[in-house]
Amino acid sequence: MKAEQISDVCTFHGEGPYWDPRRGELLFVDMMEGDVLVRHEDGGLDRHSVHPRLAGVLRGRASGGYVIGVERGFVFADDSLSVIEQGPEAFGNTAVRMNDGGCDTAGRFLCGSMGWEGGFGAGSLYSLDADHTVSTLLTGLTVSNGLHFSPAGDTAFLSDTPTGRIDALGYDVDAGRFTDRRTFAVVEPALGMPDGMAIDAEGGIWTALYGGGAVARYDASGRLSEHIPLPVTNVTACAFGGEDLSTLFITTTQENIPEGSEPQAGALFAVETGVAGAPLPMYRG
Repeated sequence: MKAEQISDVCTFHGEGPYWDPRRGELLFVDMMEGDVLVRHEDGGLDRHSVHPRLAGVLRGRASGGYVIGVERGFVFADDSLSVIEQGPEAFGNTAVRMNDGGCDTAGRFLCGSMGWEGGFGAGSLYSLDADHTVSTLLTGLTVSNGLHFSPAGDTAFLSDTPTGRIDALGYDVDAGRFTDRRTFAVVEPALGMPDGMAIDAEGGIWTALYGGGAVARYDASGRLSEHIPLPVTNVTACAFGGEDLSTLFITTTQENIPEGSEPQAGALFAVETGVAGAPLPMYRG
């Protein structure tokens, strides 16, 4: 497998890729700009400002439009990403920001946080229910990343990036609560640190390797089964998309890269994986 560059440099800190099956297009964020980008079938990109400081992750909303994790909570956007409605705040601590997340099979939107300066244990994982109430599911995280659910919905996969682990958490879908936590896979330090992730139809977890210049796949047993290098050091996230969900789209960042040293940092990449991604639940609020 070989990753191909499919855009010019279009973000400073690209993150949060999401394939919207309703429009058949990829959306992703330029996180610190507070922008959502839409990649059209012809490769063209549109940019939409959704927050003055940060846009971390978005998912489709069953009622139309999108839910977006922003600096300290949530906003809702229409299909055109031009009408933004303020949603609930999850926390008031200005030293902390949202980072990454996803939806459970009941349609809740779970979003994790981290300290602006990356302070140890400063982050938490929050759940936005369909009625727009917010609850805290986990605390003591440092850099909450990933979050995907097994097709049955009873297992969540989450990375706390500095630990070098991808964890599997038992999940009570009806209650919207975690029941246990175990190590699913350990990313060897030489490979980088686990960042944003995607899940395929075979239960494999694909993770971006920040600092490692690659994307890796761990099969359903947690064994490293694929390692795909990229020409940039800091790979941030990945998502399945395309007509058959077998294209893995990959975001990258210029963050922590000496200016001009990696001319492709901040571009979008893609790889044909030969395996289909698992369809993602939408937010039902």
